[in-house]
Amino acid sequence: MLPRRRFLSQAALGTAAIAAAPLFAQQAAPGSVLPTRGEPSRDPSGAPQARGGRYRPPFRLGLGGVAIGNGFAPSTDAQSQETLDAAFDTGARYFDTSPWYGLGLSERRFGHALHARERDSYALSTKVGRLLTATDAPPETMWQRPSPFDYRYDYSAAGTRRSIEDSLQRLGIERIDIVFIHDLSPDNEDDLGKPWEERFAEAAKGAMPELTRMREEGLIKAWGFGVNRPEPALRALQEADPDIFLLACQYSLLDHEQALRDTFPKIAERGASVVVGSPLLAGYLAGRDRYLYDGTVPEWAPGKRARVQALADAHGIDLRTAALQFAAAPEVVSAVIPGARTAEQARANAESMRIAIPEAFWSELKREGLVAEDAPVP
Repeated sequence: MLPRRRFLSQAALGTAAIAAAPLFAQQAAPGSVLPTRGEPSRDPSGAPQARGGRYRPPFRLGLGGVAIGNGFAPSTDAQSQETLDAAFDTGARYFDTSPWYGLGLSERRFGHALHARERDSYALSTKVGRLLTATDAPPETMWQRPSPFDYRYDYSAAGTRRSIEDSLQRLGIERIDIVFIHDLSPDNEDDLGKPWEERFAEAAKGAMPELTRMREEGLIKAWGFGVNRPEPALRALQEADPDIFLLACQYSLLDHEQALRDTFPKIAERGASVVVGSPLLAGYLAGRDRYLYDGTVPEWAPGKRARVQALADAHGIDLRTAALQFAAAPEVVSAVIPGARTAEQARANAESMRIAIPEAFWSELKREGLVAEDAPVP
């Protein structure tokens, strides 16, 4: 256990933040890794048990599939294989992917890495809502060098069933544990082609009852929504019987109060759980000057990040470690799924989950108003 450190004044925080700035500057290149700091002393593998019979992934640390699908920058099949192998070998046993990620590329790469593994040794989730068709002119998307496919939205029962069958083919495995209804959210209306409420009505008649049937048939273990805003998840709780939600862009060390006070309690009331996506804000809490998926850094974020970094430095830990463990701390959270493009990043994520963070670090964050007073901490 690291020794307790003295509380820092605002002036000292400012000085320490300036000193920490070059550390982030060194992390700008794709694939670079913020060094892990602190004393290892904990086992991150176990996750809270399911309540009310609802399935939870039995592994606390997972791997998100955006980078494996060539999000932000391209990577090779060999590099992706090394990343997935490193994640598995260092303790990440929950893997999340989607047909959307790289237009099928992420699923193929996940399947290539996982199909020879003992199936009960890991949990896997994918998503429904987009169907892929081959094309010699792929659309412009966020994906770098994607697979040659176009996509269309389909939240019907038949579309949901076909999407899962297509995913099984790309993955080359016999079953999927969790299925998320993907990107049916207000922030995606331009691409949805109509108001999200209209798409939600389609899913309420199609995808949601179909996934419930598939769960009852034993074809999947759980279903929910994978979205970047809380509104669809909360509406799903009112209209159906979901088990689990992948909430990206909603709960992080820097921005968490809405989820903590409103979204999480409503999900917990139903005995459902949360998988925290983008716990590192798509790299911002690992040293990137990239905030979430549109790349725009909010005006308030650099100053707050620097102040948290200063406290982390004072307690001998790194920012990634603090961010991952903070995101995993609430009881309603069943897993966190940071992304990784390289084997080094995957190993660093696993190492961060094993570090013992001094209690005084969390106390100082709360004293300084950098973390909500009632936020759960490790």
